[in-house]
Amino acid sequence: MKHAERVWAAVTASDHHAAYATSWRRCITLHGLDPDGERTPPRLEAVQLRRALERAAPLMNAARGELDRLFETFGRAGCCLVLTDESGLALERRGRAGDADDFESCGLAPGALWDERSAGTNGIGTALAETRPVSIFRDLHFLTMNTKLSCATAPISDHRGRIVGALDISSARDDMTTPVLNIYLHAAREAAAQIETTLFRSAFAKARIIMVPGNGPRHGLLAVDGDDVVLGASSAARRLFDIDDAWIKSGRLASDLLEGEEGTAADFTSAERRALRAALMKTSGNVSAAARLLGTSRATLHRKMKRLGLTRNDMPATEWETDEAAA
Repeated sequence: MKHAERVWAAVTASDHHAAYATSWRRCITLHGLDPDGERTPPRLEAVQLRRALERAAPLMNAARGELDRLFETFGRAGCCLVLTDESGLALERRGRAGDADDFESCGLAPGALWDERSAGTNGIGTALAETRPVSIFRDLHFLTMNTKLSCATAPISDHRGRIVGALDISSARDDMTTPVLNIYLHAAREAAAQIETTLFRSAFAKARIIMVPGNGPRHGLLAVDGDDVVLGASSAARRLFDIDDAWIKSGRLASDLLEGEEGTAADFTSAERRALRAALMKTSGNVSAAARLLGTSRATLHRKMKRLGLTRNDMPATEWETDEAAA
């Protein structure tokens, strides 16, 4: 059976629920692609690519060390390493000079778009479409012309849990096997997790970082300030604790998530300061509302704030409510 015939058979079979078949259906029903169609990934013009590289500079800087490390193992084995942005645009390719022509002919080059709409089912596009690590072995690609490739790709999230790119390890070797591709996938996941950690620590350079166990190589990361108020959470931490930006903006303590965090305060005064600051953040800086939340008077809360050194600088400027009358 030809590859295109196999694709159509899987897409039209009502009981075919394999993950790759789901992607194949998207390629046909959403993107109008033909598995036998000759379409190399479209490429950006030089000016457009330069602008994209400028926008992706933080991601590229965070990924440089991991690309260097992976190249030592996989690049020298004839693989190609590709870093993309969130749209599937290839930002950088690493590989041996002798393999460059092979990957160039496949369209794996800086400036090429590897989203599913452009290139059908493939490691990069499918990982981004399904926001999860995926491996696509040869004829599991949608387009017949891509079936000589085997790809293992992991998406990359930024400090707010948003997908900002993907890391792909691709091979065109004739002796590629599924077990070997699984090794590539594990390596891609680990590298993506390290890039996410670098991005997170850069975004919260002045905060204390708490690591919490997660699934696989992706440990959850929480950024907290001196009062243990949560300032940020990595994608793994957000999934683990089911939290989002709204939860973080509400001014919650790390102890709301982690057992025993209450004991991290040095003494009662620092614990009291944390509680007051959290209440103020939960009420968007409304002193009267914070006083009601804490079960005290507005005047008493003002006195405590003054004693504990809580000022406007401890609250987001746009959320501070001036309340001079009770000072």
